[in-house]
Amino acid sequence: MANDYFQFKQFTIRQEKCAMKVGTDGVLLGSWADLTHAQRLLDIGTGTGLIAIMTAQRNPELIIDAIEIDPLAFEQARENANNTPWRERIHLFQGKVQAFTPTYKYDIIICNPPFFINSTKNPEFNRTLARHCETLSHEDILQVSDNLLLSEGKLCVILPVNEAKHFMKLAQGKRWFINKLSTVYPTLNKAPKRQLIELSKIKKHPVEDSITLEVERHILHESYANLTKDFYLKL
Repeated sequence: MANDYFQFKQFTIRQEKCAMKVGTDGVLLGSWADLTHAQRLLDIGTGTGLIAIMTAQRNPELIIDAIEIDPLAFEQARENANNTPWRERIHLFQGKVQAFTPTYKYDIIICNPPFFINSTKNPEFNRTLARHCETLSHEDILQVSDNLLLSEGKLCVILPVNEAKHFMKLAQGKRWFINKLSTVYPTLNKAPKRQLIELSKIKKHPVEDSITLEVERHILHESYANLTKDFYLKL
């Protein structure tokens, strides 16, 4: 059973109200997304608020909006954000992002999205909501991002490898360009499990690299340790 909280260096994430607990995907995306020169960020499906809080720590100038459809997760995210030194820069919204109409646009949108497109549903509804494309399809993510990003803005997501292929093909068909792609390996000798994708409407020379999580069990690989050293307690 997962703990009710996860302690990072500069903040604590409570998670007892959330179907999806703190996991490697969120930590990867929150550490990896390029926040250089960004002034406004939208975190879609914030869950515990982890990524919103990580990005607030990383960029002291950033204003973060975070939206969550599940009322209990929204309450949890608000509690977690309010218990950080960056509470004034993190704004929480409850509801569907498809109906979200801010009066401004964003430099960056981040989403650790539901990724199961066609698979067995979890009997626990909140967990299904968080893991399956029930209320937030890949098409929705791209359309919302198209509407809410500045012309030079970027979208950052993390997905399992097969779903990432589907997402990138869909995005390219809608005139998005892949600017950066990082493939995530559990260990040096295992097949990749995730891909981190940065897209925009501006064509650039794509950067591709890889991240390995562990050398062996509980020993982080240098690439992952360097990425997350400002967050994990033992680094």
